[in-house]
Amino acid sequence: MTDIKLSFCIPTYNRSEFLAKALTYFAEEYDIPCSYEIVISDNASTDDTADVVERFKASGLPIRYYRRSENGGYEPNLASVFRRARGEYSIYLADDDMLIIPGLIKAIGYLDANPDVCAAYAPWYMHNEVERTDTGTFYSVESDTKFDPGQFHDVFVFLMTHHVFPEVSIVRTSALRVAWAPRYFAYWAFAHLAHYLDLGAVAFLKTPFYRAVTVSRIVRDRPQAGNEEVMTAWDRYRGGLEYFLHIGMKRGDIGDDPDDLLNYDQVVKEFTLRRMAVALRFWVGKQDYVRAYELYARVVQGGLHDHPDVLSVKDLIPLCAAMQTLSWMVNATAQIDRLILHGPMDFEGMVSFLRETGLKPDVAVCRDQDDLSAEAIDRAAVFIADNAERSAFLSRGFSPNLIFSNDDLMRFILP
Repeated sequence: MTDIKLSFCIPTYNRSEFLAKALTYFAEEYDIPCSYEIVISDNASTDDTADVVERFKASGLPIRYYRRSENGGYEPNLASVFRRARGEYSIYLADDDMLIIPGLIKAIGYLDANPDVCAAYAPWYMHNEVERTDTGTFYSVESDTKFDPGQFHDVFVFLMTHHVFPEVSIVRTSALRVAWAPRYFAYWAFAHLAHYLDLGAVAFLKTPFYRAVTVSRIVRDRPQAGNEEVMTAWDRYRGGLEYFLHIGMKRGDIGDDPDDLLNYDQVVKEFTLRRMAVALRFWVGKQDYVRAYELYARVVQGGLHDHPDVLSVKDLIPLCAAMQTLSWMVNATAQIDRLILHGPMDFEGMVSFLRETGLKPDVAVCRDQDDLSAEAIDRAAVFIADNAERSAFLSRGFSPNLIFSNDDLMRFILP
């Protein structure tokens, strides 16, 4: 037994400013009406993280601090902080995120009243810390919903119906001991949910108790692991759902006849395609149009041609992907220091767009010149608006594979 009710588990690495902010909330704003501890696992930081922790420990915060001898990556550090938890319940807290104490108190009360529940999940707010405003929740549920142990089919339907990502939760530390294990190709949130559901009941609560900070008052445009995950992790999402179904099938609650398997697979496919459509929007936002086009092709082929995120970029992607391909090809070729643009076009607009899509600053962009030396020609690439101009550049000694036409670049970009 433990006299600690709740363990706040914070993994960190070289983010002392963020950690100090997170601990300041505990010291100055959070009113937590139960015994708790703050467990910090430091992934071998080289900044002043240890000094920040000591300062807040000296102020009276109940911190237990552990420092790994080397940076082993995010997952081992997360495992470390969970394994060090001693409270009856444990909750993950990113060092740049925030808690909603009334929702937290409500969730703890629910767990106290439902001792069979291993894990209580809830939606979370996206939060602008500069403006102190919430910008919406990541999924929603209509009411507190509890599932008994082993109800894999019903939970799967619930996940798909509400488009739930079971990432934010308060769990019984006794269940965490068994349920938390490394998973790589299967997205951890779905895999661990399967483990908790195998161990006991799980609940999805209506009231959020967590704020994921999307705009920080420390660094407004900081990289966010969550965003990077959204842009690349769709196959791991699929893997996590397939893993969840596998556990359910082995426990006898998921059907294993061919028709059942096909039906489940179709639902997982549709879920994955929707996540790929979201990733498409993020890649366009980053102006990475080549990757965006690859996703566009896959999502359309999968049947989501009328998805809002697809329709919103359908007219934008073809030309942008073609021009970014030109930038990429020129950048990739050794000893090219000049790109000649030839033919009718908005020259200044073209130069600006090529720079925006990644053309290196040390590659000069210019119009054609008749007096180029043989050496200059050897170090030049050419873009021609009309494929009929190719022969003229070939006759002057330009490399055949460095003469790019609009037709060539657009040939395999099929909206």
